[in-house]
Amino acid sequence: MTAIETWWHVVCTFLKLSLFSIGGGNTLLQAYHHEVVETFGWLTNRQFSDLYGLAEAAPGPSSMFVGLLGLGAGWKHGPAWALVTGYSAELAILLPSTVVMLIASVYWNRWRDSPWRMAFERGLGPVTLGILFSVSVTILRTANHSLIAYGLSFMVCFFVLKTKISPLVFIGICGLAGVLGFVR
Repeated sequence: MTAIETWWHVVCTFLKLSLFSIGGGNTLLQAYHHEVVETFGWLTNRQFSDLYGLAEAAPGPSSMFVGLLGLGAGWKHGPAWALVTGYSAELAILLPSTVVMLIASVYWNRWRDSPWRMAFERGLGPVTLGILFSVSVTILRTANHSLIAYGLSFMVCFFVLKTKISPLVFIGICGLAGVLGFVR
């Protein structure tokens, strides 16, 4: 695939996915994985998982992950193309959903008491929770499969749910474990 073809596929992929990003970008993680790893082969499972971890640990919006996916897709064509595909992926994921939300917000308040609006809102909760659960399974499948990595994952989950310790502390601890070579 040429650089232009890669760029075109990146743009089309994220334009399409943008229109289905109900619940935020993380709800599309499984779709991102399907397109980027399984369909186009731009990244391996490990690269996908590593970029997701990097995007989640870094400050900024979760959509930054899409920019990293675009960067990874274009990297085989050189750093310049990686930047082009990275920025293009980011614009492609943000632009359509932003336009749709701006248009929808004009009408959404007009239909405040509409039965179909209330039914739609009630249906979004279970759908979003189900998608987020499937995202967790996707990340678990693509992640580092060492016992130490699993142990750290379950430890973080337990302490985040059972204590008031900030998740940032665990990001630091797990990042340090990786730097020190405990997690590969």
